[in-house]
Amino acid sequence: METITAELHRYLLERCIENDRRAQFQIYKLYADAMYNVCRRMLKTEEDAQDILQEAFVDAFTKLKTFRFDAPFGSWLKRIVVNRCINFLKKRKLLVIHAEEGKLAHIPQPNSQEDFQEIDWEIDLVRKCMEKLPEGARVVLNLYLFEGYDHAEIADILGITESTSKAQYSKARKKLRQIVEEEKQKQQAALWKIN
Repeated sequence: METITAELHRYLLERCIENDRRAQFQIYKLYADAMYNVCRRMLKTEEDAQDILQEAFVDAFTKLKTFRFDAPFGSWLKRIVVNRCINFLKKRKLLVIHAEEGKLAHIPQPNSQEDFQEIDWEIDLVRKCMEKLPEGARVVLNLYLFEGYDHAEIADILGITESTSKAQYSKARKKLRQIVEEEKQKQQAALWKIN
């Protein structure tokens, strides 16, 4: 089944290189949701995320002749999307990375099914709180935690040092933890008022 899917993707991509609009639409449908999620995590507004998503697909279809079929298309496309988001933030002068050295804190692993349920329940809260982070910190946190880049890759992408990436990540985690705790306290206070 995996071979059939890979062959279908390759066929569609080859048709896209020939500017086949139906094949482009099929590729768009296959990858748009995942790439939109990348945009949404990196950008604050839905409108910006949608605009950058469209621009990234235009870029991808324009540059598709340079795609070598030795890596997954999704990885190649995600790199274009991430670069588009970063360029957008730089143009708007929203991406400011400050060098601050710091130690990386340990993230405890969930120990039980109950821990996993609590984590699932808090995902929406964490997403909302992430929007309150400074742009630079949020971008590094997203690239590291959600997009799977290491600090060397992040440094290369953003044009910063690896130690700056690590410090920004540490700062973002600490600030995010603080914001989440504040939001939880607000929610508990609101529940006490209701009862």
